[in-house]
Amino acid sequence: GLLANLLGCLRQRSLEQDVYLASIAITACRNAGDWCTALDILQNEVADHVEVDTVTYNATVSACERGGQWAKVWGLLADMTL
Repeated sequence: GLLANLLGCLRQRSLEQDVYLASIAITACRNAGDWCTALDILQNEVADHVEVDTVTYNATVSACERGGQWAKVWGLLADMTL
């Protein structure tokens, strides 16, 4: 999606990607009904060792919930407890 591409461009330009920018992008994905991109953004943040917070996880959980992706919701909730 467009937001994932934007985050990728920021990374290529060596601009610091932080949890706040990711949370904004994930929330926009949630509002657009794009749970898949929201989940991709979160997974990329985790893979890039960005310290994600509860707000970021909650936005992703909400995006997956709105998309009816209950298995993803439970998986994210389990990840949050680690």
